[in-house]
Amino acid sequence: MRTKHVNVLIALAAVVLFSFSCFCISRMTQTSNQLINCRNHILEFKEKILHLKNKTERNRQELINALSKMKYEMTQRENTSTDLVEKKMNTLGKDETVSNNTFEVLKFFFPHLRKVGRIYPDVIIGKEKTGVSFAVGISTVSRGNQSYLKQTMNSVVSRMTLSEEKDSVVIVSVADRNEDYLKSVVDMITKRFKRQLKSGSLEVISIPAFFYPNMLHVKQSTEDSGKLESWRIKQVLDFCFLMLYAQPKAMYYLQLEDDIIAKKRYFTKITDFVHNITSNNWFYIEFSILGFIDKPIDLLLGDIFQVKMCNPGETPEKCAERNKQIRIRYKPSLFQHVGIQSSFSGREQYSKCLSMNERLSP
Repeated sequence: MRTKHVNVLIALAAVVLFSFSCFCISRMTQTSNQLINCRNHILEFKEKILHLKNKTERNRQELINALSKMKYEMTQRENTSTDLVEKKMNTLGKDETVSNNTFEVLKFFFPHLRKVGRIYPDVIIGKEKTGVSFAVGISTVSRGNQSYLKQTMNSVVSRMTLSEEKDSVVIVSVADRNEDYLKSVVDMITKRFKRQLKSGSLEVISIPAFFYPNMLHVKQSTEDSGKLESWRIKQVLDFCFLMLYAQPKAMYYLQLEDDIIAKKRYFTKITDFVHNITSNNWFYIEFSILGFIDKPIDLLLGDIFQVKMCNPGETPEKCAERNKQIRIRYKPSLFQHVGIQSSFSGREQYSKCLSMNERLSP
């Protein structure tokens, strides 16, 4: 009986051991499969990391190349072009003041400008040079398919000595709303006069459209007299803006048209003549025979002389005699007018006329 119980226990132990062995084998197989899957995941992850590393390396190299290209372009621009300063109107911060803005005086005379925050050129290319002896102003507008500006600029700029260039600034004012013309002027000047732009002796400005009264923006009368009147009004404002911009920069102001040729050593002759004048009471020197080719500016200057020098009730002869003291004429002429196509559409002009030099009053 006892033997029978022992056999039963042994059989039971054998069954338990067999079941346990099967369980262990099953768990080991499952664990092995999990290890294989884990290894596959690790290999897949390793492959992704390697791919990401390669991609990162490519991106790093592309970034290095891009930075190198940018650095090269910046170096080229600094060496061969200019420090270009672009300013838009009404860009003053809240804490900035416009009390020193030369153009603020215009708000007294032009009501349409009183609602404008700040009056300033839309575009400035150059270094806004100040503290020089001479500011040379050239106002330009589109003349259709004809342009004399390049020829004018070549003679004006190339016929200065380096010392004269250093002590002056040439300001080209684009007084035309045609953006294509503005771009063409900027492109021409930045390509041909890189050194002058870089040194600050040459600037390009653009007059904002809001500067002109509404009457110049609306469609004008088809009559020639109406068009001519509007053209003259705009031209006066063009010169007014340019002169005001130049006023804080220099002691003397030289106004030129955009279709003239300067004679050799013109600037040397001007400076020598100005510095050798014994009287300090002069206001205006004409380095021309006819003055401006367009009468409005001349007529306005005549009015200035009348106000400054003529007393009410005196004879015209006495007034004319005093005018000679402040209105000096230099001979021979230093500038030759070459433009045939007028800035007034449809008109051709063959007069030979020159420009002037003016002392800037504070």
